[in-house]
Amino acid sequence: MSEAKRIDGKAFAAGLRARVGEAVAELKAAHGFTPGLAVVLVGDDPASQVYVRNKGKMTREAGMVSFEHKLPADTPEAEVIQLVETLNADPSVHGILCQLPLPSHIDEKKVVETIDPAKDVDGLTPVSAGRLILGQKGLVPCTPLGTVMLAKDQLGDLTGLHTVVIGRSILVGKPVAQLFLNENCTVTMAHSRTRDLAAVCRSADILVAAVGVPHLVQGSWVKPGACVLDVGINRVPAPEKGEGGTKLVGDVDFDAALPVAGSITPVPGGIGPMTIACLLRNTVEAACAMAGVPLPDVLN
Repeated sequence: MSEAKRIDGKAFAAGLRARVGEAVAELKAAHGFTPGLAVVLVGDDPASQVYVRNKGKMTREAGMVSFEHKLPADTPEAEVIQLVETLNADPSVHGILCQLPLPSHIDEKKVVETIDPAKDVDGLTPVSAGRLILGQKGLVPCTPLGTVMLAKDQLGDLTGLHTVVIGRSILVGKPVAQLFLNENCTVTMAHSRTRDLAAVCRSADILVAAVGVPHLVQGSWVKPGACVLDVGINRVPAPEKGEGGTKLVGDVDFDAALPVAGSITPVPGGIGPMTIACLLRNTVEAACAMAGVPLPDVLN
């Protein structure tokens, strides 16, 4: 039995970041400005610290300006909002990302809604979400954008394909469903209350798993030849690594799905690397929109 093609998100993301670098160099030479990305981190969540460090490193590698604002965990909500408003007014900042989760005393919704939609490179403000639903031009969430990019890279034109999205979060499930709809797919949104979830999944030409439940999707849930896009990142015990050892796994039982699917993203190394690459692309897009210049062809 032949195995599915493993989708190399790491390689695709590296190519996208290289194209971002070319676009940044072109904008500097032709228009005299450099896109700038500001990241706000409140507290000392270890995973968030790693993400922010990687974002800063890759932003600088692409030739962009990285602004990192690291605040103590007990920073008052008003101070965080004031910082976002300052970044909104700073013409050298073209993208603003507030690393989630925020400490419990801070209202995440209030902070996100403070971000200028023109600089909302994470695509999370109500204005950005509204533009996506209405089919208007705007910044879209990075992980969903990367997921659709990988699907198009594998399958080409997605018109008419049936996409099943498991999960209805505002971070991934809802926006990725809308993006596939915009690609002329027929989209089914499934979730924890869906009846006979396995049967619904088996009808999918493209199956997107974004629920945060390790190995929820079994091999028997996958339609033969389907494109399986696993957005889940779950840390589970790994006894083979010794006491206390852990490993990352997706929402799909990769080994069970591998002989059935046509193509599949691994975890790690699939969707994950696309998030930062799309964040950099969104920042360049935001910078071009603010400057009134077209997005360089290398990113179209």
